[in-house]
Amino acid sequence: MLRPALPIATARLLLRPLGPADLGTLCDIYLRPAVQRYLYWKPRNRGDIAEWLAQRSNRGSLEHEGDVLSLGVVLPGSATLIGTVVLKWLSAAHRQGEVGFVLHPDHHRQGYAGEAATVLMRLGFEELGLHRIVGRCDARNRASATVMARLGMRQEAHLRENEYVDGEWTDEYQYAMLRTEWAAASHKRGRATPIER
Repeated sequence: MLRPALPIATARLLLRPLGPADLGTLCDIYLRPAVQRYLYWKPRNRGDIAEWLAQRSNRGSLEHEGDVLSLGVVLPGSATLIGTVVLKWLSAAHRQGEVGFVLHPDHHRQGYAGEAATVLMRLGFEELGLHRIVGRCDARNRASATVMARLGMRQEAHLRENEYVDGEWTDEYQYAMLRTEWAAASHKRGRATPIER
């Protein structure tokens, strides 16, 4: 079980639970064609996003396998919501999770996705006790692949034409990191990370 103290402040961001007031901003992000192109779910209208948000609003914990922790990524100075970051608990028995992120295109290439995802990786490994965290993206989405590589995740697979999306076959990259790799990377950053629970 994971119940982090929220909100979580990083050097440049604030991660907080999503709420109904975020609907307009999330629509502005998720309904953009440049963002939708790479999403694994395709919101078509405001109602789709409202339904998605209702399932994730004010949920700040992972209590059971299959639960998803979805947090808003906010610029503290302006309180502007610039995207979302998620940690899904894939398997309790195998201690596996998945990390993901979506940012407004105006805030790409500034390191925000990696900064936010690092927090969820830390929560997954150090507080939930996960053994392995995966990430995946459309192979055309080089920016997401770059973020996962910079997080220290290894590319483990390049699945050829594994999904049929919007009338075309698309490839997928799969990345992963083990808890021991996270601990070693944390140690190199000058911070010891316990790996046994």
